[in-house]
Amino acid sequence: MPKSEQKSLETVKKPFDFILFITVMVLLSIGIVMVLSASSPQALAEDGNSYSYVKKQATLAILGIVAMLVISKIDYKIYAKFSKLAYIVSIILLASVPIIGSSTKGAKRWIDLGFTNFQPSEVAKIALIIFFAAWLTIHKDELKNVFKGFIYPFLYLLPVAIILIFFQNHLSVTILIIFVTSIMMLMAGSKLSHFLTFGTIGATVGGIGLFVMAKVFEKGSFRLARITTFLDPWKDIKGEGWQIVQSLYAIGSGGLFGAGLGGSKQKYLYIPEPHTDFIFSVLAEELGFIGCAFVIILFAIFVWRGLLVAMRAPDMFGSLVAVGITSLIALQAIMNIAVVTSSMPNTGIPLPFFTYGGTSLVILLCSVRCTIKYIKTITKSIKLGVSTLFTPIFKKEDFI
Repeated sequence: MPKSEQKSLETVKKPFDFILFITVMVLLSIGIVMVLSASSPQALAEDGNSYSYVKKQATLAILGIVAMLVISKIDYKIYAKFSKLAYIVSIILLASVPIIGSSTKGAKRWIDLGFTNFQPSEVAKIALIIFFAAWLTIHKDELKNVFKGFIYPFLYLLPVAIILIFFQNHLSVTILIIFVTSIMMLMAGSKLSHFLTFGTIGATVGGIGLFVMAKVFEKGSFRLARITTFLDPWKDIKGEGWQIVQSLYAIGSGGLFGAGLGGSKQKYLYIPEPHTDFIFSVLAEELGFIGCAFVIILFAIFVWRGLLVAMRAPDMFGSLVAVGITSLIALQAIMNIAVVTSSMPNTGIPLPFFTYGGTSLVILLCSVRCTIKYIKTITKSIKLGVSTLFTPIFKKEDFI
């Protein structure tokens, strides 16, 4: 093979996933359109401008894309060197929220930067993924041991859990981080039996502890109310059950094809802040079952390509980072859709690339690693011939 073609072939094999990139861009585009549709009534009522929310979301989306493309030029292996620093900074940011943070709806989870609200928990998710990917890579030969492979890693999660649960009332993010970390540990080589035994015991003790806190000390009692509402949302339809009932009305009225883009009725101040965590309800009402299925398929494609990137990563650290980010986005999507369809209690987890919010959107886009060299890659692959473009997506080596 001529050297020019061999060099071009190496360029094609660079770790850029065009399908993953397009999937993220389609999800982001649909998300911005839905923010416009869902937020327009509230924006008009608050500011007299139907576009106030979507302008901020679109601006932050552009900022996130630019940051994503810039970060893609950085060798990801550098992150491993700063993994401990990322962990320490995330703890400091989380701990600073109760001191200098601002409250919204009774929860203090944000830091007011003046031009926007910054949510440290979103940064902590990615920082912990990088930290645990580096830690698990260093201790990969010791993960079969119950202490090194199960107990010791969870000791790193204790400060995060304590801060989030006691000071920010953010149990849902704590559970999400534990799930993502557990998946990474299992993929790295920790024993499943340790999770089935000690993990079950720990979850039981934690659940009992939260129940006692709510009943005896009245700390986090709203969680019990959410569980009661989940079991029978119509019991308190004008109180705790209002949001989920309106969400179900929206989903049910959407039918197969929906009422059409902009045709939602529940977004007119029935669903509280429909452009945030319950934006999927508006999507279901306007685009129907077909629209919902299309978005879910896009998330499934994202997971598929994310896992494929993890399998093809050149080292364990890169593989675990890919697994962690893919798991994070997949679990957030599952939990959010489960909440709005009343399949699980309300958790306050945003829908990735859809929910209005600057911190979450920018951080998610930055975590999706791609490359701006894709145009050159495609051009060179065309020169190699049609056979290069139609090589099998899966190869036998991927599963060995």
